[in-house]
Amino acid sequence: MSPALPSYVEALGDGIHAVDTGFHRDRFDAAYLIVHEGRAAFVDTGTTYAVPRLLGALEALGLARNAVDWVIPTHVHLDHAGGAGALMQELPRARMLVHPRGLRHMVDPSALWQGALAVYGPAEMERSYGRLVPVPAERASATHDGMAVQLAGRTLTFADTPGHARHHHCVWDATTRGWFTGDTFGLSYREFDTTQGPFILPTTTPVQFEPPVLQASIRGLLAADPACMYLTHFGRVGSVQTLGERLLALIDELVVLGQACRHAPDRHEALQRGQLDIFTRSLAAHGCTMEPAAIAQLLAMDLELNAQGMAIWLDRD
Repeated sequence: MSPALPSYVEALGDGIHAVDTGFHRDRFDAAYLIVHEGRAAFVDTGTTYAVPRLLGALEALGLARNAVDWVIPTHVHLDHAGGAGALMQELPRARMLVHPRGLRHMVDPSALWQGALAVYGPAEMERSYGRLVPVPAERASATHDGMAVQLAGRTLTFADTPGHARHHHCVWDATTRGWFTGDTFGLSYREFDTTQGPFILPTTTPVQFEPPVLQASIRGLLAADPACMYLTHFGRVGSVQTLGERLLALIDELVVLGQACRHAPDRHEALQRGQLDIFTRSLAAHGCTMEPAAIAQLLAMDLELNAQGMAIWLDRD
């Protein structure tokens, strides 16, 4: 008989569980718990405030904290890795596997904190993210493209996937033929699901959005012919090739928008308006009947952060 799981844990089959971290709203931010032959790994952790839920998922599945072998942030943005250090404190046998460009930020998160502070401000940092805990250097290792590790005989393989962030890798689970994609394969909010299936949109948050590089990373993921993608925002999606084509096309549209707005006097607002128009039209073609005002409200944070990231890309480009 399967164990009773908390409402924030969803069993996806083949030992994979999506843990809703509770960040911002329900079904917005997921960490993944992989269980195989009594051993476990976390992919992404959410913020420090998510740690009780991650530990609760272990307990509900009858796993001791020393059953966790790996903690794997896809990248070091705080909604993916902000709780990694606090979680590692609770997992005595776990090692962290992190992109080489992100390793120093997990060992010493002071620069990471300051960078996020500049974007969000002190009140939002305290409310949404909490304290960042350093990971002991001897418990953290850098990955590299093509590197594979074992979880009790289950192979997890890493791919370097820049474009959203230069410190981003994705994790291939050979058992399910699925990628844990962090933010590389975009966002798919369940509120936008229709009879056509899930919807997808890019995320261009500050500060390392690089459109051609991101598209190359997406094509690299698709080349493995995956059966599914495990998105941090949010959950497992199928129809991978179709979603990938839509995602690549939407990035093209954002590039056109960015070039058109490059010298606009109200560039930030113009980027927000343009994105909303692109996504609203795409959602209508997807069969979404949500009112435009509701779409704007649901995407408000993404439109703001995407505009910031696009501006940094335009200025750098």
